[in-house]
Amino acid sequence: MSKVQLDKPIPDAALPATGDQEISLRALRGQNVVLYFYPKDSTPGCTREGQDFRDAMTKFKRQNTVILGVSRDSVKSHENFKAKQGFKFELLSDADETLCKAFDVIKMKNMYGKQVRGIERSTFLIDAKGVLRREWRKVKVDGHVDEVLDAVKSLNKQGT
Repeated sequence: MSKVQLDKPIPDAALPATGDQEISLRALRGQNVVLYFYPKDSTPGCTREGQDFRDAMTKFKRQNTVILGVSRDSVKSHENFKAKQGFKFELLSDADETLCKAFDVIKMKNMYGKQVRGIERSTFLIDAKGVLRREWRKVKVDGHVDEVLDAVKSLNKQGT
């Protein structure tokens, strides 16, 4: 799978997801897609980020926008995380890092003084035609969902 680029169509990918389904990015055409990558289920920052998307879900739906969370955790782990937090969006399991590599979110990170490979918290906005329109890398959770929602509204006003 090739790497994504701003203002270019994203490659199709289908991944196992919560709700006992496989979700294909191509099948979501006709709607905006917010694809947010996070390091690990049930960790403090990832929980807060997911809760923020959950709490803004109605606003995103009004903007014809689907939210999808992605990490390398298993579908079973995702199911538990989603149920515990009451997420109303699906979580994709990218255990083989196919999507992570395409969106270039796997980075070397310091954890307790050790270098480890992990997901850098990142969010991508894909328009209804399947074109990557915005990206946020090295995301800080506070205020991030509001910023993404503003970008979705702006994108919809442009009519792209």
